[in-house]
Amino acid sequence: MGVGAGLLTLVAAYPGAKLAGVTDPLPFSVWLWFGVGLAGVIVLAVGWRTAGWWRRGTAVVAVALAGLVCANQINRFVGYYPTIDSAVNDWTDTPLPGQVSMSGLAHTAGTTKLPPVGRLVAVNIPATYSHFKHRQELVYLPPIWFRGERRPALPVVELIGGERGGPGDWVRLGNAVQVSDAYAHRHHGYAPILVFADATSRFDNDTECVNGPRGNSADHLDQDIPHFIEKMFGASHDPRQWAVAGFSMGGTCSLDLVVEHPDVFDHFIDISGDLAPYTSTPAASLHDLYGGNVALEKANEALLVMRAHGKYTNVNGLFLTSTEELRHQHESEELSTAAAKVGIWSRVEISPGTHVWQFAAPAFATAYPWLANQLALPAGPRHETRHTKPA
Repeated sequence: MGVGAGLLTLVAAYPGAKLAGVTDPLPFSVWLWFGVGLAGVIVLAVGWRTAGWWRRGTAVVAVALAGLVCANQINRFVGYYPTIDSAVNDWTDTPLPGQVSMSGLAHTAGTTKLPPVGRLVAVNIPATYSHFKHRQELVYLPPIWFRGERRPALPVVELIGGERGGPGDWVRLGNAVQVSDAYAHRHHGYAPILVFADATSRFDNDTECVNGPRGNSADHLDQDIPHFIEKMFGASHDPRQWAVAGFSMGGTCSLDLVVEHPDVFDHFIDISGDLAPYTSTPAASLHDLYGGNVALEKANEALLVMRAHGKYTNVNGLFLTSTEELRHQHESEELSTAAAKVGIWSRVEISPGTHVWQFAAPAFATAYPWLANQLALPAGPRHETRHTKPA
């Protein structure tokens, strides 16, 4: 019975991942241990009445161990917790390395000596325009921000993670702070401000960065955050100096936010994003993200948005995907071709890897100098009014 239950589970679970909302492929070892665990549960339920206490206890332990191994296999694959310490620190909300409070930030600003590294500060950004119930977010300030009383109006990059995660993922898993510090070290302390944004409000709330039943995520990203960062940290107001970069869901968001709001953002790095905002199936996406509103869905599909908008100015970006992601490769090429028709320069880059943070982190590190160069203000004024929604 146990073998039969295990085989049945594997047959049902492996191709049925999409039905469970798991749209990214998991290795066979995950489904193997999932099958073992579920088989144990079935055997335990069927034989509970007739089994002795020691068999019951052994079965319970075996099921628990199978579940633990399955969870560990998933973690090894996605790289979400590289070490036990990183898991404990995340669960206990331990401050990230280099993180300071807003009050601590005031004591370090205005120095005459350039700090060796930047600082990470936790911020509570008012949801003035979106009313989006987001979590605490993080801002990286490069060394140049701390020197002198008159700070330069620095460029900004919003960083968005996957559908399941939090604002700190780009710090813990994407190594974005180390990448930026290394760049600043080579450029006399200069680097963009990084905003580690919360696009989902909680771990399992896949908003795809749109306004809808799951919250006004788009308004938070293109209204709340820019206004706060510009006012609090003296950042640039120029869309030529604002960018969005993201992985997985965040990759989809990066392109969508730029083509929908070129008055706010001009540059994107789309790492393994989808063709359009998507949850598990087309019907589920329409329901979950837009409450069944087809017009709203079309207003958030990059291909349709670009076609309706027409010619863009000074907008560019990168599509980064891995050798194992054939669908993402095709979709990136399709998006890049459509972008070129409306004046958006882009390039598709394919590197070894698969749809995991172990691929996204080095891909971002490689693309970072290109992005920093794009954010350097070009010659000549640009007059474009930012469209602000009523608070």
